[in-house]
Formats: sequence, structure tokens, C-alpha cells
Amino acid sequence: MQTNIGTLDRLLRTLVGLGVVGWGVTTGSLWGMLGLVPLLTAAVGWCPAYLPLGINTCKHKPSA
Repeated sequence: MQTNIGTLDRLLRTLVGLGVVGWGVTTGSLWGMLGLVPLLTAAVGWCPAYLPLGINTCKHKPSA
């Protein structure tokens, strides 16, 4: 599994994820658990949705 999420992408995913989870906690809505998806992808640095779309926001070249 190669990293396909760059630094800015990770930061934005973290902020959005925390915002959605915070909204869910504040309102008592279970929909806030959806914020765990961007938090998880930011933590591991890999997004499975990027594979079929051929997106890679990571500027580092993958190691062989």
C-alpha cells in the first residue's frame, strides 16, 4: 500500500474529520461518525477511492 495522500490533503482531511466528529458529538448525531473516515485516511496516508481515479497528491516518489 503506497502513500497517495500529500501533506495538505492530510491536513484538510484531519480538519474536516475533526469538524464532523465534533458536530456529531455536539448535536448527539451518529452521522458524526462519518468524520472517522477522513481521519482514518489521513492517519494512514492512503485513500482507496484515489486508486480507480488515478489520483495521487503525495509529491514523494514511491520507493521500489
